[in-house]
Amino acid sequence: MALLTCHFFSEALQESTAMTVLLPESAHGQIGMAGSDRSGPPPVLYLLHGLSDDETIWTRRTSIERYVAERGIAVVMPRAGRSFYADEVHGQAFWTFLSRELPAAVEHFFRVSDRREDTFVAGLSMGGYGALKWALREPHRFAAAASLSGALSVTDAAQREMLRTLIPQVWGENDPEGTDDDLLTLLDRADPATLPALYAVCGADDPLRPGQEAFVARARERGVPVDAHVHPGVHEWGFWDRHVQDVLDWLPIRG
Repeated sequence: MALLTCHFFSEALQESTAMTVLLPESAHGQIGMAGSDRSGPPPVLYLLHGLSDDETIWTRRTSIERYVAERGIAVVMPRAGRSFYADEVHGQAFWTFLSRELPAAVEHFFRVSDRREDTFVAGLSMGGYGALKWALREPHRFAAAASLSGALSVTDAAQREMLRTLIPQVWGENDPEGTDDDLLTLLDRADPATLPALYAVCGADDPLRPGQEAFVARARERGVPVDAHVHPGVHEWGFWDRHVQDVLDWLPIRG
């Protein structure tokens, strides 16, 4: 795999930002690291970080580079601050950056597939929320979307506590419940026939588990399939390093 740090200017954010990118290569001579002989532009996974992290965290805390090498898939990991992937009322336009500017920049800078069937999104915690929000708001873009320990219900008590200090910055005097930043509301508005495949996994002792359960229950009420799992574990990197491998196995990556 080629590992790149890409610094570029964002019009949406009105500042320089960065993304970490993994690109597949053959490299069969590497000891202990398989390569990919895929021809043509590779599929791409947008992999989103959590509340306290940045664009480097997945490569620092997991073996994501090793896990994707044989699969021949590119991975794009953008920087998003503590934004909950929203256009902040008192901050920056991170939703616009994520949903409009980032894919255009990736297409401009890198040789990756732009086909829906080759495009995926996933993330952990705040990033799990961001991944499913992106998939529900723009289902035409993705073949599949996955959440690991995601903050999936803005009405859940544990998530409300997480959001308590962020709501004034991100949403101002408004409450995200009932808006396009509320995943349960997005499920109510969704056409199940148009949605990508959805996946959610959470630790049994993770305080965000009730939020995942609320999301899965609402999805089932709306006839939206979710491949949902609960495994022993808490909100930590050992869990995400293990289960991002399950996500990669689940993705419908074409051969």
